[in-house]
Amino acid sequence: MAAIGNPEMLTRKIKLWDINAHITCRLCEGYLIDATTVTECLHTFCRSCLVKYLEENNTCPTCRIVIHQSHPLQYIGHDRTMQDIVYKLVPGLQEAEMKKQREFYQKLGMEVPGDIKGELCNLKTHLDSQRNGDLKSEDPANKEAGEEKAEEDNDYHRSDEQVSICLECNSSKLRGLKRKWIRCSAQATVLHLKKFIAKKLNLTSFNELDILCNEEILGKDHTLKFVVVTRWRFKKSPLLLHYRPKMDLL
Repeated sequence: MAAIGNPEMLTRKIKLWDINAHITCRLCEGYLIDATTVTECLHTFCRSCLVKYLEENNTCPTCRIVIHQSHPLQYIGHDRTMQDIVYKLVPGLQEAEMKKQREFYQKLGMEVPGDIKGELCNLKTHLDSQRNGDLKSEDPANKEAGEEKAEEDNDYHRSDEQVSICLECNSSKLRGLKRKWIRCSAQATVLHLKKFIAKKLNLTSFNELDILCNEEILGKDHTLKFVVVTRWRFKKSPLLLHYRPKMDLL
């Protein structure tokens, strides 16, 4: 019990090597990027590694538990907490990843999406503040003013890469939308679309819906960018998605 109050115990340093096993991806053996967790067993991997693996498998790469017989991608989710932990523990990792993403878009001659620009700006501000020692001496009044300024500058993702979508109903049990053509951020997820449709149709819960692309049910955490890149065959045409009641409700 005495050890609890021992200052040396509270300030003990842990080497990064000792916790590497908890913050690395079993599939690529690198540090977790876009950390994604299997909801069934809570094992975490890089999103791109896990999605690629589940294209041909339906079990967890670590414990081999069956995630889902036919739609394992519906049972994985972005783990923001784990990713924040990894970025805090590994020096320079977040800065390097943001730089890679920026260079990727520039190499393809594409405009860097607004969300990546925003993360780069926030990261630069954070690093500059750390170097200048501003984080420790931050004045509450200045902090509040900064938050208000950030709210004023919020463009509600209008500067993001945009995706044009046509939402079609393919069930006689639901009605079609009056305005089925929408345009929104490529960073919006299938879950956002479910909530949007449920609100427009006055449904009691968005969980009553399935959204499909090319007759394949989409996972709720899929971003529209991910759907366009991996599921949509007609790249120059607007993304066509169908919605229907969940299979277990039919």
